[in-house]
Amino acid sequence: MVNDESELGRSALAGAELVEPYYSLPMAYRGTPIRLTEWTSCGGCAAKWGASLLSELVAEMPGSLDKSLLVGLAPFDDAAVYQVSPDVALVSTTDFFPPLVDDPEDFGAIAAANACSDVFAMGAHVVMAINVAAFPEHFPHDAISAIFGAASKVVTEAGGTIAGGHTIRNPEPIFGLAVQGVVHPSKIWRKGGSQPGDVVMMSKPIGTALALAGGCATDQRAAINGMRTLNRRAAEQLRELGDDVHAVTDVTGYGLAGHGWEVAERGNVRLHIDAQNIVAYPGALKAATEGMRTGGDPRNRTYVEGHCTISAPDAHAALCFDPQTSGGLLAVVPPQRQQQLLDLGWWRTGYIEAGAPGIVIE
Repeated sequence: MVNDESELGRSALAGAELVEPYYSLPMAYRGTPIRLTEWTSCGGCAAKWGASLLSELVAEMPGSLDKSLLVGLAPFDDAAVYQVSPDVALVSTTDFFPPLVDDPEDFGAIAAANACSDVFAMGAHVVMAINVAAFPEHFPHDAISAIFGAASKVVTEAGGTIAGGHTIRNPEPIFGLAVQGVVHPSKIWRKGGSQPGDVVMMSKPIGTALALAGGCATDQRAAINGMRTLNRRAAEQLRELGDDVHAVTDVTGYGLAGHGWEVAERGNVRLHIDAQNIVAYPGALKAATEGMRTGGDPRNRTYVEGHCTISAPDAHAALCFDPQTSGGLLAVVPPQRQQQLLDLGWWRTGYIEAGAPGIVIE
């Protein structure tokens, strides 16, 4: 059966009774009640454009002739990488979205952790971030301060500093960051590189959108705590494996299946997902079993159409198409490294085999 309670989920639940229920009462800022989700029509990484359309747009953009651009749009990865010296490459990314939670501090922390994740997924260290923000003109100033403050704390925890930003007026609130990191040019992680016989590991549970949409207050708090958690520690754990890290990405808006397909395509391999072994946030599988699906689910299915074979029960497969916000790192490593990562709290997602590029959810 799907494991609905990982180490991360258990730690989140341990403090859940001390936290105000997610949807029960509005958070108040100097007497101004506010629920961020009431200001927007969609939130989190589920607000992304569908991957199929985005891929078409990216393909139409001109390539670069600059040999210092080590990772750009051809092919795209989790972040751009530009070599500035023989030993240093700059990693640059940006990510922003409307609120998916009601509490401003949660939103700021999740947005920052999510934006930093792409830098960690490239094997880099976060050094600096710039706020990217848009708020309605009459949006409560105290809520904006809470968002900015929480994001700053998370960036500091990531190893970087907020160095500026830009804010505009907009009918719906939007927040995120442009994040820069540094990495040695020979130690960049990419989506490609998987080898037949490798195992696929994940550092966080999945099911954030399902847990938020269909879970109880305690389930939602567990997912929120997970989304607030940086991928810095997971990246540090992978660095200890040296050259045994064959491929890495972070699982966000395109879901486990969508991001897994990118790993399979880049590596020219077949990626098998053991759906019965999925570690999901509390409440996510129950919501999927009851028929709950979020808006990103059909777009993510379209993205892998023609490249995905499904034999798992529908609810289990739905976890793979659920859009994630501030999801964990997905790493492909040799089987002899599996137990080491399991001991550190990772879970085995599946394995790699030779064959035409594709995803098998079984």
